[in-house]
Order: sequence, then C-alpha cells, then structure tokens
Amino acid sequence: MTVSDLPWPLLQTVAALADAPLAQIAERLRNATLPYLGSSALVIFTEDCTGRPQKKAGEEEIISRVSIAELDALRAALSDETPWFGEAELAGRPRPVLALKHASSHALLVLTDPHLADTGNNVGLDLVTYLWRIAARRIQEKVADAPPSYLLESRAASAERVRVTAELTDLHSTTLETLLAALRSSSLDNAAARSTVTDLTAKALVGLRTLSDRTTDLVEEPVATAFERLREDLRPLTRFSGLEVEFIEPPLNGRALPGEVAHAARAVVRGLVLAMMEQPDVSRVRTQWDCDGENLLINVRDDGRGVLAADAPSIARIDRRVQALTGHLRIDVMPGWGADIFVSLPLNPPARPAGDVAGWDLAARELEVLQHLAAGHRNRTIASTLGISENTVKFHVRNLFRKLDVGSRTEAIALAHSHGLR
Repeated sequence: MTVSDLPWPLLQTVAALADAPLAQIAERLRNATLPYLGSSALVIFTEDCTGRPQKKAGEEEIISRVSIAELDALRAALSDETPWFGEAELAGRPRPVLALKHASSHALLVLTDPHLADTGNNVGLDLVTYLWRIAARRIQEKVADAPPSYLLESRAASAERVRVTAELTDLHSTTLETLLAALRSSSLDNAAARSTVTDLTAKALVGLRTLSDRTTDLVEEPVATAFERLREDLRPLTRFSGLEVEFIEPPLNGRALPGEVAHAARAVVRGLVLAMMEQPDVSRVRTQWDCDGENLLINVRDDGRGVLAADAPSIARIDRRVQALTGHLRIDVMPGWGADIFVSLPLNPPARPAGDVAGWDLAARELEVLQHLAAGHRNRTIASTLGISENTVKFHVRNLFRKLDVGSRTEAIALAHSHGLR
C-alpha cells in the first residue's frame, strides 16, 4: 500500500475529532458521522461535564428542546454498548433514533432520524461506533485535564442549574397545590371530575419532584462512588508500574460531592501520584479521602526520600486546579521520610460576587455564544459550530451586550476573559 492509497478523508476526520475542544466536539462528531450515517441531530449526554452535560449539533428544533430527563430515560433502557435502533421520546415527541452508550464513562450518543449510507454491510455503523468511542474518550480526557477556567464555569453552571430547578419546583408545586385545594373545595359539585383531576395533579406533583431529584443527582456524585472511580483510574499504575497504592476509603455516609469537585479530586490525586512516581525510590503511596461536612479532605503520602519540590511545575499545575475551586493545598516534605500532601476542596460554591458568570443570568445558548466570542470566533464560525443561523447569533450577541452592560464585542470579550472564559 502506498501513501496515496491510505483513506485520507477518514484519517483527517479522526484527527479533527481527536483534537476537538469540548465546545465543538458534537459538531465535529456529527460531521464525521454524516458520510456513513445521516441524521437530523446529534446529542451527547455525559455526566463527566457536570456544568453542561448535553453537547448538541443539528436541527435547532430538536437540540433546543431535548431534556436531560429524556436522555436519562433512554440511557437507562440500554443494557450495553450495542447500537440500538428504535423509537424514543426526544424533544417532546417520539422519534426514530440510534443510541449508543460508552462503557467506561456511561456517556450516551443519540442520533435522530438515522439512515445508513450505502457503504455495504455494517461498515457505516461500525465506523460511527468507532468515531463515537474516540469522542467519548476525548471528553473524558478534556475534563480530566480541565483548566481552572473550566472548573469555575462548571461550578457556576451547576449551582445555577440547581437554583433554577429549585425555583421551578417551588413555582409549580405552589400552583398545583393551590389547584388541589380548589378542587377539594366543598363548593364544587362535580365529584367525579374533582376526583379525576385530583389524581392527575397529584401524579404531576410526584413527577415534578422526581425530575427535581434527578437533576440534583446529575450534578452530585456519592463520595464512595467517586472514590471507587479513583481506584479504577489508578489501577493501571498498580498493575504495570510495580507501585503499591493504598486506598483509605471515605465514610460511606459522607456527603455527596458536587460533580466538578469529584472530577477535580480524582485529577488532583492522579497528578500527585504521577509526580511522586517521578522521584527515586518510591515504592508505596497512600491516598485517603475524608469529609467534614463542608470540605472534601484529601491526603496523599509517599515513602520516598522526601525530594519532591513544592515549587515543581507539576505541583503548581495541581495547585491552580485546587485554587480554582477555592481550595487549599499544603505540602510537607520530610528529607529521608517522603512527602505528605494535604488538599481541602469546599463542597459548597463560594458566595457569588456581583460580577460572577452565574450572576449575568445567561441562558445556556447565550453562554455558549459568549465562550465562542471569548475564543475570538466570528459570527459565521459560531453559527456553523452551534448549528444555528447568523441572524440567531446576532440576536444572542445583542442580548449578551444588554446583560453584560457592554457596548462592543471587544468589551464583551475582555469581560469574559476577566471571569476565566477563554
């Protein structure tokens, strides 16, 4: 085979997908799959990205209406990674879909109105599955290596979503409870109608509460589950490096961790273990998690010579991640006895200053447009990436100017950069 015989379009597609930033991964995956499997929209649902668990591209009517509850129900119905064709409730109505689940991250890919291209046999479906695995792994890697700005945005988005859900729950609960009181009034004479509507309303209340609980679950992770995922992440080190890693588990009844804290905690421990492995004569590392109700407490200790430099670039990178979540890192190096590192990560978001991202009251799409502006993208690029028209982009930009109280793109970009969006 010569160089000219290689499948360059496919290789270039794989390269573009492997290098995709999180904001563009859905669009790039859709572009990669279209030659093999047509679709009206593509939706990725991943709990790795706690602030923005949906990544979407395609028809605006679908991607603007699809809900977490619909995606969660579809994912629960899939037993393994086998591609599933069928009809599912999506964006408010039943639609034909292709759904695939990623085993290690439990991420979900959904393609609406799928139709295989004429590639023969199952080649098209096999390629789509292969490309999806690359994308799912890319999401995991990007979140694991997330910069401080991503953690700040994720925490703000998570807190805002919980707040909005709580407000909606209170609003609808009050409305429905008032309706119940009226229907139960003795002044109403149609008993049968009153009984029927009472039952329906009670069921609606239960459904609303369930939706609220599910939304909260998506931005939190039980501390024991988070620690078990850490153990799985570090298992290859114990298998191939000869390093002994001792795990001191947190209390089973410890407080659940916000998603961004769980991700950051695992990344911090992984980084510390790798930094310790670079020292001579390190054969054993102990990692321990605990929770005092307000903070996740992490301790990582090695049995080396105690030569780990507190100002090493690897430690500085980890410290920046910790500071992004208003946490603290302390390192005690004991010559001849090893290094002992303590990290504290607050579980509650800090009090929101007036200029914080969440304080701008941006809709999800407005925040996406602002991120693209901050990255220096023009309206045409933003429209193409998000799958919307340039006029829609201009509409969102005008709203951004009003909400951010700025008069130009330059001002909006400067303000976004000052809040960690790039």
